[in-house]
Order: sequence, then C-alpha cells, then structure tokens
Amino acid sequence: MSEVTLRRSQLATPGSDPKMIARAPESGADEAFLDLEDSVAPGEKIDARENVIEGLIEHDWSRTRSCYRMNGVDTRWFYDDIIEVVGQAGEHIETIMVPMANNPETVATVDNLLTQVERNNDLPIGAIGLQAQIESAEAMTKVAEIAGVSDRLESLVFGPGDYTASVGAAGLTIGAGGDYPGHYWHYQLARIAHAAKAQGLQVIDGPYADIDDTEGYRDSCRWASQIGCDGKWAIHPSQIGPANETFAPSSAEAEKARRIVEAYAEAKEAGRGAVSVDGEMVDEATDKMARGIVARAERAGVL
Repeated sequence: MSEVTLRRSQLATPGSDPKMIARAPESGADEAFLDLEDSVAPGEKIDARENVIEGLIEHDWSRTRSCYRMNGVDTRWFYDDIIEVVGQAGEHIETIMVPMANNPETVATVDNLLTQVERNNDLPIGAIGLQAQIESAEAMTKVAEIAGVSDRLESLVFGPGDYTASVGAAGLTIGAGGDYPGHYWHYQLARIAHAAKAQGLQVIDGPYADIDDTEGYRDSCRWASQIGCDGKWAIHPSQIGPANETFAPSSAEAEKARRIVEAYAEAKEAGRGAVSVDGEMVDEATDKMARGIVARAERAGVL
C-alpha cells in the first residue's frame, strides 16, 4: 500500500514566541507550522522570521513535520519570508503554507520564487512542498484551478475565519457554527475535498477557536473527517490528542478493514467479484475503501 502522510493534527505556532517554537517538535502533533502571518504583529515580523529560522535549524523535527506560514504575496514581507527562511533553513523545511491563496497565480508566484531560491542555494529543486489556504470567496470559486497549478502542492487548508469575513457570514468564533441546523462548513469542506482529492492532495480543516469546548472541537474533527479531510488545525496543545484520535481509524474499524482486504483478496483468487464480511457485501469499491483505512491505521500505529 502507498505511503500515507499523517496530518491529523497541524499545530499553529506563533513565530514571535521562541518558547512555543521550541516545544512544537515535541508536541505530539503530526505537523507544526511556525507562523509569520496572522499571529505576528506587523512590528514583530522581522524578528519572528529570525525565530523561525533558528527554530527550524536548532530543533529536532524528526517526529513532527516542519512547516512555516509565510505572509501573503500582497504584503511587503512575503519576498524576504521566502528568500531568507529558505535561504538559511531550506534543508530543514518540508512545506511552506501559503495564506490567502485566492487564485492559481498566487501559488504559481510562490512556486516560481521558491524554485529560484532553491537553485541559488544549491537545494534540491522541488523538494519543499506547498500548502495553500482557501479562505475567501474567490479562492472557493477557483479551488479546482488552485489545486492543479503546482506539483509542489501537498494539501489545501480551509481558513474559516477569513472566509467568514469574505462572504459576510454570521459569527465571531472562528470555526464554530453556532445554532446552524447542520454542519456549518459542509459545503465549503466538501468543495475543497473534491478539488483536492482529484489532484491527489490532502485536505486540512482550519482552526476551532473555542479552546475550552473540547466536545465541540471533537465534533468539528469528526464532521470534517466524514467529508474527506485528513486533519485539522490545533491552536492549543490540548487539541492535538482529539485530532490525532479522530482522524485515525479506530481499532475496530481498522480490524474490520483488514478482514475485508483479506477476504476480498481470497475472493478474487477464487474468481469471485464479491464476498460477504460481517453480513455486508464487499466488492472492489469496498476493497479500495478498506485499503485506505488499513494504510492510515498502519501509519498511525493502530494496526
């Protein structure tokens, strides 16, 4: 089975806080992104950039995927965010998160500049991936084009805060749906998931700002997982565990999936196109579903 990249939890870490940066690689999150954008005040951007460079170089990222979020391409910081961070710490960077990826041109701009920085610093061309944030009405409209614009893309990330502001939706708590009768972000996440999966990309749901509402966060994780998301932001370490648990198959689900894979393989060997497992019909489509669950379970240590 193909290798699975775990992004069940994506820890948001302010680039302005060296202590939080130091704790991120040991947090238990599958991935941590060191943030240069929204969590950093304008007057702290340059110092935060130095913190991120130092954090990427000095800490052990072998157990947590390393990422940093640059400032948007329409800001005066974006150019140096790539030139300096990649130029000094490129060998320690797995992906760069691109905020406000409102159109394919935005991602292409970052890709082109990143290629030149890699070339000028003798780094492998294309080794650093990109994650594009979908957080505006324009981006949602163009999400399929965005998903296919760069071979560097690894995931699309939903940004509910800026998206809410973009469309003028009600609410002040980022990621929450209030009294909405259903899953508040179903349409948006489903649209992103369709575009991303068509290109073989992962989908990450954005933040849930009410840190004390653990059950609300779990619900948000579960609904996103059912739509096809691979993980969710954690804006506090307390959210990492629920995300890691929810975006991995349960032991029972993983065991059943393994039985399905084994039973279907035996059925194919015997020349049959379908077989019954636990009273349910299993065919080729079910086998594909089960193989995906087994692969995620093995990668997450469930099997």
